[in-house]
Amino acid sequence: MTTTAPTPTPPRTPQLSRPVAMRLAATEYQRVIDLLSSLPPADWSKPTDCPNWDVRAMATHLLGMAEMAASIREQSRQVKAATKRGGVFLDALTGLQVEQRRHLTPDQITVRLKKVAPKAVRGRRLAPGMVRRRTMRQPQLVGAREEMWTIGFLLDVILTRDPWMHRIDITRATGAAHLLTAEHDGVLIADIVTEWAERHGQPFTLHLTGPAGGRWTVGTGGPQLELDVVDFCRALSGRAHPTDGLLSTEVPF
Repeated sequence: MTTTAPTPTPPRTPQLSRPVAMRLAATEYQRVIDLLSSLPPADWSKPTDCPNWDVRAMATHLLGMAEMAASIREQSRQVKAATKRGGVFLDALTGLQVEQRRHLTPDQITVRLKKVAPKAVRGRRLAPGMVRRRTMRQPQLVGAREEMWTIGFLLDVILTRDPWMHRIDITRATGAAHLLTAEHDGVLIADIVTEWAERHGQPFTLHLTGPAGGRWTVGTGGPQLELDVVDFCRALSGRAHPTDGLLSTEVPF
């Protein structure tokens, strides 16, 4: 019996336009800065939904990611150091970011993030097309499957979804106000819904409530889902398991 090898899946590319992606990036960095600036000292030690990370550790990760995006030299340094650690690359990278910044005070973290955020947006915006079209060396684990991403998908999509989701983590941990708007968060959500629909490929009707929500229908005869926009994204990120049905289809953040 002859078997045919499965056709390789093309690396994932961004669906947002560059101007929109960079506008979202700049706004999201600023919202994280505003959130961290508003936290009283006691909030920085509160646990988050990410195992072993309190608010302070999460903030050092966000700073590390922004500094990586702002500098090719820093990016190369972090990638090389994380690769040497072995294991799941993303876990090694984020662990490195936290460990190397654990000595910083909350004020120092916030000040450094304020300084580096515009440079991070600029670094992401100026990445040339030949770089953006390259496939990342490390496969990424989404759900139970490995997949490949282009560098453009990382720069335009993931590096904004990551602080967006961690902003949710921090507000849930601290009770701080969570700012959601249609103009910013609604655009992010629409892109997430589009990717989620493509990943599971099934018909559905979806109503996401809240200021960043909306309604989507694909095909006919599918399930009708209605839930809060934040709960939807937490489910897709793997934070709200166990889930079943279409909500078990994970999307990377």
